Amino acid sequence: MAYNLIYCYDAYCGWCYGFSPVIKKIAEEYQDRLTVEVLSGGMIISETPQPVSAIANYVQKAYKTVEVYTGIKFGEDFLWHIFNPDKSDWLLNSEKPAIALSVFKEYQPGLQVQFASDLQFALNYEGRDLCDDEAYRHLLYRYNIPVKEFYEKLHSKEYKEKAYYEFAQVKQLQVTGFPALLMQVSESKFYSLAKGFTDYGTLIARIDNVLREVSASSGNS
Repeated sequence: MAYNLIYCYDAYCGWCYGFSPVIKKIAEEYQDRLTVEVLSGGMIISETPQPVSAIANYVQKAYKTVEVYTGIKFGEDFLWHIFNPDKSDWLLNSEKPAIALSVFKEYQPGLQVQFASDLQFALNYEGRDLCDDEAYRHLLYRYNIPVKEFYEKLHSKEYKEKAYYEFAQVKQLQVTGFPALLMQVSESKFYSLAKGFTDYGTLIARIDNVLREVSASSGNS
């Protein structure tokens, strides 16, 4: 089987937003040697969508830490909601962006890392509400995805089930925090490459080490 990088993320995870430039570079660097799959983690799932006030106090402090460690910038339109939660109409739920990703994969499977990154930029920089259907429209034009078909699938039971299947896969992989990156080298063998934000140089070294180890062991078998 082809070796596969599995990127476990959530659209609402600020550290994943900071990790986006890294995973995009990794996907580009290894595009001829590794496939890359993005799985949505379902970080914020509840019967009742959470108001932004549920995370505002935490994010008000944490976003600066993410900026310092990763070099990413959060946009003013996003931060307005974080610092004015009493005025914000945002509700938080990982379900819709996860469904959107599962739909996207059918059209452009080779660009799923870029799409996940674009979702995070839409939220964390442009301040788009990912629970609002309109938050996705500009990306559909960018990736030449049929608009009517996309929205039909976004609201279908089939693609909702696909999203929840991804949440279950992430749990099965024993991922408990985001971002996480694994490499699958056989049906049952996985290497953990990153738990939490990891810089590009460190990841390159880890991936190359695994590739060397797997190559050596297959040569000896």
